[in-house]
Amino acid sequence: MAESGLAIDRRAARRRFERAARTYAGASRLEAEIGMRMLQRLDYVKLAPTRILDAGSGPAREARAICARYAGAQLVALDFSLAMLRQGPLKRGLLSRLFGRGSPRAVCAGLEALPIAGAALDLVWSNMALHWLGEPLAAFTEFHRVLRTEGLLMFSTLGPDTLKELRAAAGAARVHRFMDMHDLGDQLVAAGFSAPVMDTEVVTLTYGDADAFLAELRASGQTLALASRPRGLAGPTFRERLRRALAAQMRDGRLPATYEVVYGHAWKAAPRARRDKAVVRFDSAGHKKI
Repeated sequence: MAESGLAIDRRAARRRFERAARTYAGASRLEAEIGMRMLQRLDYVKLAPTRILDAGSGPAREARAICARYAGAQLVALDFSLAMLRQGPLKRGLLSRLFGRGSPRAVCAGLEALPIAGAALDLVWSNMALHWLGEPLAAFTEFHRVLRTEGLLMFSTLGPDTLKELRAAAGAARVHRFMDMHDLGDQLVAAGFSAPVMDTEVVTLTYGDADAFLAELRASGQTLALASRPRGLAGPTFRERLRRALAAQMRDGRLPATYEVVYGHAWKAAPRARRDKAVVRFDSAGHKKI
């Protein structure tokens, strides 16, 4: 169970994405960029999957590129928001979904109880979804269950330095907390994965003003869904105070927003008498802006 500061109200999170489904694709530039970087990382992986899961897919933006890379593979796009799936794979006609080559199948479900048989997949891919679970141990355990031996999990998520500017302006109770890379690695080992590899990078997005920043968060569904969040609507006094606090952080006419991106990949090893529990970690010194 997630500690109180990390626990997510799943119903609230689903409502956020249901409302943002139509605007998500145009507003989620961070997720789009990180998806591209994850695709590039596949260049260094020796893998020929026949069945792939896009876990927490949203509109399955990377599905076409994944299917093109692994010709003939079957891809399942899974998300807890039906409205998000309707903006992606469910937009296609029924015949296309059933018979089209490389056309992803859509499944509406959560990551912690996958409606997939054990040892059915070769690759589980998850781009910027796991932080919506608070703690992802149950999802990692499910990923391990549905992967075949020597199957690969590849994911990205957010780390603790994410949105530090907003946290300073709004207060810690109104901004999500995110798990540290080292804790994520430990949870992968606890779920049964062998020698996970973790690394991080810092990405900074910039905005013309506080209103543009807050509008993009709303349009991409990235608004507060903590179980411990303050209830009730924030009044105009709070909103004006928030705008002023964010404006005070502007540099060279732009408002920065920091995202610590955590990448991980791990293999499902063949059972053996003594499991290798090493975790390999790399702290990136790079600081990139997009």
